[in-house]
Amino acid sequence: MQPIAIFPASGALGTSTITHLLSSIPASEHKNVTLIARNPSKLPETLTQHNPRRVTASYESPGADLEVAFKGSSVLFLISYPSYVHQYRVSVQLPVIDAARRAGVRHVFYSSLGYAGEHGRQSKAVVMQAHLDTEAYLAKCAAESGGGAFSYTSIREGLYAESFPIYTGFFDMSDPNVTEVKVPHDGGPPGVAWVKRDELGEASARLIQRYAEKPEGFRYNNEIALLTGSRTWTLRETVEQVLAKTAGRPLKLVPVSVGEYGSLPRNRKVFGEDESVTRGWSTAFEGIKAGECAVVSPALKEILGRDPEEFDVTIASGGKWQQHG
Repeated sequence: MQPIAIFPASGALGTSTITHLLSSIPASEHKNVTLIARNPSKLPETLTQHNPRRVTASYESPGADLEVAFKGSSVLFLISYPSYVHQYRVSVQLPVIDAARRAGVRHVFYSSLGYAGEHGRQSKAVVMQAHLDTEAYLAKCAAESGGGAFSYTSIREGLYAESFPIYTGFFDMSDPNVTEVKVPHDGGPPGVAWVKRDELGEASARLIQRYAEKPEGFRYNNEIALLTGSRTWTLRETVEQVLAKTAGRPLKLVPVSVGEYGSLPRNRKVFGEDESVTRGWSTAFEGIKAGECAVVSPALKEILGRDPEEFDVTIASGGKWQQHG
C-alpha cells in the first residue's frame, strides 16, 4: 500500500475518515498512515492507539515545514480549510498543494463540497467558490505534470445531514419556543440530497484505500466524485416533516428576505453586524434554489456497497449538529 497522509487530521470528517481507514487496513500498514495536525498530542486515542505516524503542521505552517510533513507520503487527503471566505481559503489551500507536490505526493484527494452538481464548474454559492478554484488548480497541476506524475480526485461531499442548522436559520431542536424557521428560500423544490457525515468519511476512506492499494485504473483519477444521499428533501420537508417530528412539535418554514434573515437574533449572533457576511452566506440558498444540491449520485451506494442512510433516520437518531463547508 502506498503511504498516505491526512491533513489536517482533525474535525468530524477527518476523524471519521481516519477511523474507517485504520479499521479497514491491516495493522501492519498503520505505519504507512501519517496524521498531520496542529497539535498531534491532542488527537484522540481512538486514532492513535495503533501508532500511525504523527506530524505537527497546519495550514499556517511555512512551506518548508509542510514539505517535511508530507515527505514520504504518496497519497494525500487534503481536508479543506474551514472557512467560507473565498480568497483567504484559496490563499492557504493552494500553497499546501504546492508543498505536497514538492514533497513527492503523487495523488491528492480533496474534500470539496456538494454544490455545483456532479461536474459543474460554476456555483451561485460563495461557499463553493474556493472549492471550484482549488479543483481547477488541481486539474491544472495534473495537466502540467506530464506522464501522470501527479493526479487528483475531488470528493464533492454532499451537504451533511448534521449541518442542517446552518440551512434552517440555526434552528435549535431543544428550544420549545421556536416554532418557525425563517430562511431566504420558499422551501420548495429543488431540494437537498442530504447525506450522513460518517458515511462520507467511510466512503472517503474507501476511495483513498482503493487508490493506495491499486492506483492503476482508479475510477476517479483526475475526476470528481460526488457523494450524496439517495433522494432529495425540500427545505420545507426538512423543516416541517423531519425536524418537526424529531423535535416533537409543529414547525413552519417561513420565507423571508435576505435583509430580514440577517436581522434575526440567531443569525446576528453567528454573522455579527456586518451585512456583507450575511449576504455572502445567503448565496448558499441561491445555490439550493438553482438545484446545485439536488443532484443524486449513485457513487456513495456503489462505494459503500449498501444504501446510504436516509436523512430522516440520521436526524431521528440524534447527534452533534455541526457546520459544513
